[in-house]
Amino acid sequence: MSYDLLIRNGTVVDGTGAPAVRADVAIAGDKIAEIGKIRAGAARVIDASDLVVAPGFVDPHTHYDAQICWDPLVTSTSWHGVTSVIMGNCGVGIAPCKPEVREIAAWDLVNVEGIPFDALSKGISWEWIGFDEFMNAAARRACGINLGFLAPLTPFRHFVMGEESMDRAARPDELARIRALLRDAIAAGAFGFSTTTFSNHIGYQARPLACRLASHDELMAYAGVLKELNRGAIEIALTKTIGILTDEEYQLLDDLLCAANRPVTWLLVSIRGQDGHWQTLKKAEPLIGRGGIPQVSAVPIIVSIDLRAPGIFASMQSWRPAFNQTREEQKKLYASAEFRGAFREELKTFKRFKVDMARIAVDDTKREELRPLVGMTIDEIARRRGRDPVDTFLDVALEDDLAARFTMIPAEEDRIHELIGDPRTIIGLSDGGAHVNSHCEAGYPTYLLGHWVRDRQVLTLEHAIKRITSEPADLFGIVGRGRLAAGMAADVTVFDLDTVGPAGRQQLVRDLPGSGERFVVKANGIEYTVVNGQVLYEHGRHTGAMPGKVIRSQAM
Repeated sequence: MSYDLLIRNGTVVDGTGAPAVRADVAIAGDKIAEIGKIRAGAARVIDASDLVVAPGFVDPHTHYDAQICWDPLVTSTSWHGVTSVIMGNCGVGIAPCKPEVREIAAWDLVNVEGIPFDALSKGISWEWIGFDEFMNAAARRACGINLGFLAPLTPFRHFVMGEESMDRAARPDELARIRALLRDAIAAGAFGFSTTTFSNHIGYQARPLACRLASHDELMAYAGVLKELNRGAIEIALTKTIGILTDEEYQLLDDLLCAANRPVTWLLVSIRGQDGHWQTLKKAEPLIGRGGIPQVSAVPIIVSIDLRAPGIFASMQSWRPAFNQTREEQKKLYASAEFRGAFREELKTFKRFKVDMARIAVDDTKREELRPLVGMTIDEIARRRGRDPVDTFLDVALEDDLAARFTMIPAEEDRIHELIGDPRTIIGLSDGGAHVNSHCEAGYPTYLLGHWVRDRQVLTLEHAIKRITSEPADLFGIVGRGRLAAGMAADVTVFDLDTVGPAGRQQLVRDLPGSGERFVVKANGIEYTVVNGQVLYEHGRHTGAMPGKVIRSQAM
């Protein structure tokens, strides 16, 4: 017989962890038809000699809910060999949503995801009210890769409770209505639901994201929906102290696992001193044995900070007055002795993450006379000026009319490998579509393969590919994807192990609706990306095809 596409003579790594083999991959329609030595012809043949042929990568943690309205290729993620994404993480999203409160939903994304309000107002199509309508609208639009959805709890609570959802727990009648909406969403194909307790996650008018006000009884009732339907997973951001699991958080995860009888994945485990991360994983082992799994990052998170959108400081009480203000109002605040004193005092006791002026450097300035500061840390500038570091940080921002960008230099980046190969974790946290004004980790698949597999050799090729294909697919119950085998969906990534990796550091571009800014990371070494049997990218160039689908959960 003749096939539609034949990938010849590649090093096939099937996503299961099995040893690589030299083989051909034949595709008929949108399915893999055969793997082995294939003598039949095909309408198109790709020569994969000296290339690795893998399942399309699956990104389990993205926030592309709004971006899919204006970016059908779902960039930067699709540039890096990803063929399927799960969005709607961390309890924030734009469906369900009544027409009269669309602005509130958009401000949630501004404050949590750093997307400019103007981009959202110009770019979101608002073709829906209910969550099933949101998924159906995505299915009607052309898309390059496969789109999977979690039901984010914030818009569900707001849909039923209005603005009171940002102030209190649901009453019994409201809980029942929210639960029914979640059940309908998951029955329609959502891969579970998401929520957060992270104080950094603030929404409209800098108030708590509505899902943070959900009571324990609420969360257990919503988790029970997954048990009834026997599908999906729960994603929750638990970060009272980044990377550490408190006793209270442990108990919540325990209760969610019991109520849902389905997987629960949480944020996050990260490198903490000499052995803090090992202590956290050891503590979590009883949960992990029952389907709990913490997410870890495969890349150092390089945060760009500008004080017009100070999301990095959202969990600090002293910074709350800075959100959703005009430039002039922010400048007045940052210049005030009261604000500076409050910030300085809060730094003495703040433990969620380390704010170290010795690790914050000037990355770019608008005013030419400030250009000599680029590359210098705030501590260095403070010593040169004979000023306090906090005052210096705010002074430099004010001197550049809040246009200055600062980079928070990551610590412990050389030790990430201690977590990414650990079977008790799952690699995620790309946050694709989120924090667009400060950082971009969407290139983690190519970084994993280029840096940790090829250059550092801390993971085998087979293990690394399993970590970003079958493992995330299995976690959320994405049926028929994440492996190369006859009968599976024909999602395939073909890459050159000698060159694969991010193409340099993250770049700031103006390609959002209304010419808004975002950070992107481009890719090297991804030679072909095949989605549902069609070539989406060839040598890094889009072919014009839009073969992606909305993928939906199924009862297990």
